[in-house]
Amino acid sequence: QVQLVESGGGLVRAGGSLRLSCAASGRTFSRYAMGWFRQAPGKEREFVAAISWSGSTYYADSVKGRFTVSRDNAKNTVYLQMNSLKPEDTAVYYCAASNRRGSSYYYTPAYDYWGQGTQVTVSS
Repeated sequence: QVQLVESGGGLVRAGGSLRLSCAASGRTFSRYAMGWFRQAPGKEREFVAAISWSGSTYYADSVKGRFTVSRDNAKNTVYLQMNSLKPEDTAVYYCAASNRRGSSYYYTPAYDYWGQGTQVTVSS
């Protein structure tokens, strides 16, 4: 069982930056791929970024060049650095853990555990 707790959300103006953190419980964190998803009101949850157990990274086209996903296995934590934020980035951001090698980390079924989410609001 893995428990995930996100932090770092908040209110920021367009063009600003935020760094989200996701702390994971358990001693096998390094074996998991970690993903970030977001869900805006009235919309489906969508993929944002992911980092595999080996450090390979994946991004949605909408955030490429602006967001960076990273992990610190010693701290059981995954990060999402968000720069040049836009109002359309406003959403609840969720981190997720996947214990499935070879899965497509772009899709929610690949993930076994989810955090409760943290709100990010970008004002224009």
